[in-house]
Amino acid sequence: MSYSPSIYKFVEGSDAPVALDMEVVRAVLIPYDVGDPDRTRTEDGSLQYWVRAEDGSEAEIFVDQTGILVERPHSGPGVFAIVAELAARLTAVILDPSRGTFFCGPEAHAHLPADMRKEAVLIDMTGEAVEAALIGPPLP
Repeated sequence: MSYSPSIYKFVEGSDAPVALDMEVVRAVLIPYDVGDPDRTRTEDGSLQYWVRAEDGSEAEIFVDQTGILVERPHSGPGVFAIVAELAARLTAVILDPSRGTFFCGPEAHAHLPADMRKEAVLIDMTGEAVEAALIGPPLP
């Protein structure tokens, strides 16, 4: 099953996501990138990374001007910690595509449009919390 959460940034209650700070995106992802560095930037200017966390969990990550797609993240708090760090440093929200639910920290929550603010779920931006919110707590 393919599962792809997304990350978006909103400001001042606007309904549309805003441009991401690509310097922050690169700063977070480059240390974990195990893909071909020559293929990081695509012809259309978007970025793609294949990241591997210290615990061995991986994901393909695609970045365009206003969104980040996390394709097929492996279970494990490591890759979800990378997702959490991206969201926290960008002051962004994580969209669970299976439920249409936004997860975010309090800083990002304050910038959501009013209707989204009512529906969004506040969580700690840690690997464990993001993994639990998106796929449920790890099995014992």
